[in-house]
Amino acid sequence: MGRDLDKERFTEAEYAQFGERIREQLGVLRELLDTPGFGQGPTTIGAELELFLVDEEGRPLPRNSQVRESLGDPRVVLELGRFNIEVNLTPTPLAGRPFETLSGEVQETIAKVDAAVEDGGAVPIGILPTLDTEDFTLGAMSDQNRYRAMSRGLRRLRLEPFLVKIEDLELSVEDVILESANTSWQVHIRTPPERFARVFNAAQLAIGPVLAACGNSPFFLGRQLWEETRIALMEEAADDRDVQRLERRDGRVTFGSDWVYEGAHELFERYVKDYDPILPDLSEGAQRHEVPELRLHQGTIWQWNRPVYDPADGGHLRVEMRALPAGPSCADMAANTAFLLGLTLSQAERDLTGYQFAQAYQNFYRAAMHGLDAKLAWPGREGEFDAAELVLSLLPEAREGLLGAGVTPGDADRALGVIAQRTRSRRTGSVWQRETLERFGGDRRRLVRRYRELALTGTPVHLWK
Repeated sequence: MGRDLDKERFTEAEYAQFGERIREQLGVLRELLDTPGFGQGPTTIGAELELFLVDEEGRPLPRNSQVRESLGDPRVVLELGRFNIEVNLTPTPLAGRPFETLSGEVQETIAKVDAAVEDGGAVPIGILPTLDTEDFTLGAMSDQNRYRAMSRGLRRLRLEPFLVKIEDLELSVEDVILESANTSWQVHIRTPPERFARVFNAAQLAIGPVLAACGNSPFFLGRQLWEETRIALMEEAADDRDVQRLERRDGRVTFGSDWVYEGAHELFERYVKDYDPILPDLSEGAQRHEVPELRLHQGTIWQWNRPVYDPADGGHLRVEMRALPAGPSCADMAANTAFLLGLTLSQAERDLTGYQFAQAYQNFYRAAMHGLDAKLAWPGREGEFDAAELVLSLLPEAREGLLGAGVTPGDADRALGVIAQRTRSRRTGSVWQRETLERFGGDRRRLVRRYRELALTGTPVHLWK
C-alpha cells in the first residue's frame, strides 16, 4: 500500500484477471514458504508511525503533501487524509537495545515533522479530539490514485450510504475518509515460516492486556466513546459487507475468528477466498517470487494482527501488529512495543490452539472499550481479572520473552518500567485526555495544544502534568 497507482478506475475484466492472479500466486507463495531455509535470518523489528498535522489552534491541517515535499525524507509518506502523514522507521535487530533505538528515532522524526509544519505542528495521537464532521469531505483525501481507487473499490462492494455506528453515535457516510480519523503505531517482527503460527497466535492473545494499558483514543466528533475508539471506528468505516456479504463473519478490518494451525498460508488463503479485491492493479514484468497482486490484495485486509510477505532480501515473513494507537510520546510507544513483543514471544513458547479463541477475542474488545478497567481472562488462570492486575502480573513474562530474544536487561527494564508505572498510576493517554478536557472546560483545541507540547518532550504520559 506504500506505492501510488497509475490510475484510479478499473474495469470488471481487470477485477476478474486480478482475481485469477491472486489465486495463482497463492500456490507460488506456498512453494516459497515450504522452501528449506526460506526467511531465515536474525529477528528484526520495525514500525510505522502515523501522525496528525495540526494548525496553531490544534485543528487538523490538510497539508501533508507540502510537509512531505519540504522534508525530502524517504521515511515520510502520505496517508489517506490530507491531515495525516506516516513515518516508516528503520528496521533494527531485536537483540541489543532496540527500544532505546526506536525511541530515539521516533523522537527525532516527530520533532522533524513538527518543525516542517508552517504555523502548526505534528501530533502522535490515536484520534485527534478536534476533528469535526466537516473535516471528512472528499477534498480531505490525499491526492493519490491509490486512495481514490480504494474508495471506488469499497463503494463497488457495499450499499451506499453506509451507516457507521459506535455506541450512540450514528453516521451516514459515502466514502472511506472516516478511516483518516485513526492514526496508529504499527509494529513488525520478522518471523521464520515454521514459527509463524505460534508467534501469530501469541500476538492475538497478547494484544488484549497490552491494549488495555495503551488506550489513547477516547474521543471522536466531540463524544467520549471507547478507551480505544480507533478499534470500533476502523472496523465500521472500512466494512465492505452489504446484505449479500453478511454471511461472512469477519469484516475487512477484523480481529479474526480462529487460531492459525499450520502457518501463514492459512491467512493468505482466507484473504483470497473470503474477500473481494478492491484494488485490482495488474503488475507487468514482476518476478515470480514477488507475487505483487497477492501482496497488494493482502494490504487491503486490515486484520489487527496480520501476515506480511516481503520479497526483499530473498524473501521473508513478518507479523504486523496494527492495534496500538499512535502516541502519546516516544517513551510510551517504545514501552508499548516492548510489552507487546515480549509478551508475544513468551506466549509463543506454548501451543495456544487448545485455548478458547473466544477468550482472546473477548479480551481484545473489552480492552478497547474499557482499558485498565476491563475484565480479562488468561490461559491457565481461573476466572477473570482486572486488566491492571493482569498487566502487572504479565510483565515478568514479557521480560523473559525479551531477554530470551537477546534484548539487554537494561533496555527491557526501562521500557517495561514505563508500563508498570503507567498501570499502577492508571494514567494512560485516554485517562489524561479525559481529565484534561474536563479541567479545560471542554476546550478541545486547548487540549490538543497542551497534548502536543507535552508529547514533543518525549516524557511518558503518566508523568504529564
